[in-house]
Amino acid sequence: MVVQARAGVSRGRLLHHFPSREELLVAAAQHLAANRLVRTEERVTSLLDGVPEGPERMDRCIELLWETFQEPPFWAAMELWTAARTNPALAAALRPQERRLRGAIRSVADRIWGPVVCSHPLYPQLREVLFTSMRGAALAYAFEDRPAATDPHLESWKTIARNLLFGG
Repeated sequence: MVVQARAGVSRGRLLHHFPSREELLVAAAQHLAANRLVRTEERVTSLLDGVPEGPERMDRCIELLWETFQEPPFWAAMELWTAARTNPALAAALRPQERRLRGAIRSVADRIWGPVVCSHPLYPQLREVLFTSMRGAALAYAFEDRPAATDPHLESWKTIARNLLFGG
């Protein structure tokens, strides 16, 4: 009822667009994530302005990417994923939306990293390893109160990326 009232639509109209609570929840979370993605790209683009492509820019991109795993949209996604593990209806509603969002995140990442890094044949693998590794490392912050900027993985990710894409 609250969502319906805030949206200014009838119950029938709301149910037409979102037949289940799960679909409404996923749509709301995806909308917030998509808006956040746009703002993140704008912020990162301005922070990288003037940083030439190469190892220095790559290191900065890794730092900025890691920061996104500390933001509320990441934690909202983790909550949804955890709930979807035992809720088949939520999992069914979430799966296609997550695929779409993952594609959008990859596109933004590619624009941020720039054509020099993106043209490397191992870049797609590096991007995926960074995303999955950062996701896993970030989960520890649900229980640990320490600054993410000092996480020991950060230097490891940079070293691996430099060695893989620039030979050291």
